[in-house]
Amino acid sequence: MCSIVLTRDELPYSTAVVIDRFEEGEKLYRIYATVFVERESQKAIVIGKGGLLMKEIGTAARHELESLFGVKVFLELRVKVSKDWRDNESQLKNLGFTE
Repeated sequence: MCSIVLTRDELPYSTAVVIDRFEEGEKLYRIYATVFVERESQKAIVIGKGGLLMKEIGTAARHELESLFGVKVFLELRVKVSKDWRDNESQLKNLGFTE
């Protein structure tokens, strides 16, 4: 299930996901990712009440990844605020959007 469906079209446009670490094991892939937003209010939207929305997003993403890779996936997600990252050249470079 797509995260936009889970957030009921409230997913902030200023959201980026960066894979911090990807470890391939024979029977398990470990993926550590950070979801970047620009404001604390956006962070609250993505996390949801009591972290339930982030859990649903993570579970749906993990199922999709397991289907794609054909192995079990451990997925760790965290959400960070990076103020106005879309307007900051160094942030865009750090997030992989520019060279």
